Amino acid sequence: MIRVQQLTKRYGDNAVLQGIDLQIAAGEFVVILGQSGAGKSTLLRCMNRLARADSGVLDIAGIDAMQAGDQRNLRRQVAMIFQHHNVVPRLSVLKNVLTGRLGSVSSLGSLLQLFSRADVALAMDCLRRVELEHKAPARTDSLSGGQKQRVGIARALAQRPKVILADEPVASLDPKTARLVMQYLRDATRQLGITVVCNLHQVDLACEFGDRIVGLAHGRLVFDGNRDTLDAAAQQRIYAGAESVHGDPLDALPIALRYANGSPA
Repeated sequence: MIRVQQLTKRYGDNAVLQGIDLQIAAGEFVVILGQSGAGKSTLLRCMNRLARADSGVLDIAGIDAMQAGDQRNLRRQVAMIFQHHNVVPRLSVLKNVLTGRLGSVSSLGSLLQLFSRADVALAMDCLRRVELEHKAPARTDSLSGGQKQRVGIARALAQRPKVILADEPVASLDPKTARLVMQYLRDATRQLGITVVCNLHQVDLACEFGDRIVGLAHGRLVFDGNRDTLDAAAQQRIYAGAESVHGDPLDALPIALRYANGSPA
């Protein structure tokens, strides 16, 4: 489904991605961990061509993401969930979800926001998957942060993509709401067979929801495995030099190790 080989990306003198090799199977839920600046967001942006990689192989759902000519087709197959919701506050919840269909309607229909009954039915089904169908007529700015992110998930599902890229989708949410949003994302995409690549900072959520965990550090892939192999040494490679606010080793380590031992934190 996703094939990455020797992918590189530089911003001036800053080598953000340095020879990334990664294979992701159809339907897999992969979580990418790493410190800020490790290259996580840049990798996702290269996957949907919000950024253009400098060199390497990047094949997404059979589309060569290195070639600009296939960009429209790529955007149909790859949906994006952003950290800060990216919803339109004044539109209804239903209209926000329907924007996920814009790439599949005519130019005139897109301009006038004309959607078929089938599109509306699909949008309502996506809202049911995140338990927000009762909010369909409400203005989106009346929702909580967690609800807005669930609208973002429903909008991505309405696109009918093969791949969803989620860039720190729960970074601005409290722990309880973050876990709930991750549950909706995993369950809905698993039921529909959608491949997910999700950037996270929370090691405990990565261990709970990821089928597989990938670790980046300084633009390089330093870990690729499941939660059982994400031990303290692996986390040290991912978070080398990171300290808690108290100056102690990374706070997330004990939580992740409890998951690695098979018992939830």
